[in-house]
Amino acid sequence: MTEIFGIMIVGSGRKRPPAGLTTENHPTHMLALKEESRMSILVTGGCGYIGSHTCIELLKAGRDIVVIDNYYNAKPEALRRVKELAGKDFPFYECDIRDEEGLRRVFAAHDIEAVIHFAGLKAVGESVSKPLEYYDNNVGGTVTLCRVMAEAGCKRIVFSSSATVYGMNNPSPLKEDMPTGAVTNPYGRTKYIIEEILKDVCVSDPAWTAVLLRYFNPIGAHESGRIGEDPNGIPNNLMPYISQVAIGKLPQLAIHGDDYDTHDGTGVRDYIHVVDLADGHLKAVDYAMTHTGAEAFNLGTGRGYSVLDLVKAFESANGVPVPHVIGPRRAGDIATCYSDPSKAERVLGWKAKRGVEDMCRDSWRWQSQNPKGYDE
Repeated sequence: MTEIFGIMIVGSGRKRPPAGLTTENHPTHMLALKEESRMSILVTGGCGYIGSHTCIELLKAGRDIVVIDNYYNAKPEALRRVKELAGKDFPFYECDIRDEEGLRRVFAAHDIEAVIHFAGLKAVGESVSKPLEYYDNNVGGTVTLCRVMAEAGCKRIVFSSSATVYGMNNPSPLKEDMPTGAVTNPYGRTKYIIEEILKDVCVSDPAWTAVLLRYFNPIGAHESGRIGEDPNGIPNNLMPYISQVAIGKLPQLAIHGDDYDTHDGTGVRDYIHVVDLADGHLKAVDYAMTHTGAEAFNLGTGRGYSVLDLVKAFESANGVPVPHVIGPRRAGDIATCYSDPSKAERVLGWKAKRGVEDMCRDSWRWQSQNPKGYDE
């Protein structure tokens, strides 16, 4: 999900398409004009990995959506498949979240009741070499989005945050009331800064609601194998790397260190199925409809798996080998990181349902059916 800017999925409405945003290439807009006006959820970055899965779950739940994306790290084919799987159409705009006038036109064309905000750059290493791009896109884009939301009278936002905001000094399991902000890279710092901005917005105007969802490590894919994670270039995340090694696209997996204080010496993380994560966003939207103020929730399983655990689970679930070698530790990595997700279960009524076997099986189904991702 390295979407810079989101696709706006705006639900159906009777308003005319805004100037500069045509309906010619988006028949959904014409459909929307014919239907009775309904409130919609705007999804920024809706063409990306987590965004596309969330769009499907929203549509399955009967919600109207509008999507925006700038295709920085996403492909149009993803949304075509979302429509195919959901059996429904929806409005889409190719739009940058820093484009204030473009956002205004979208809000003018649709009745948006809440925003799920995925759009953002997310590669940790890249953020170190290009910090200004990350602050401009992630922080600046969010400020622009919130300004336009306020003008349109839409004051509910669900923000795609990250467990990285907890930094490296808190012990696991990580809880929402632990200190945040001691992050070690610009990407993580943008997530922390955006959380603080949204908290300040809620203090300044009590009509605002901001639900801050702190993800752990999303993996897996839709059970159909039709949509999944399709990173550009060499994957930054473990599961797509494992999958690409298994299919022969990459030669082997390099495991960074086997001398950590864990049961097998490799780093332990909290992995969550992307569909469970998508379900968490639906629960967060429901919460936002009936509450005000800023509230943070961990979305994880509460259980940690090591790198070797995940490799062995993948091999067992799919019957394919994953060649791997042990290398030196990577700077900045910690031994163990997993969540305490009990607040989300208690307050949102959400709990992860899928196990690591499901995550591995669904990841391989996506990769084996789509060896070139969405490019086929």
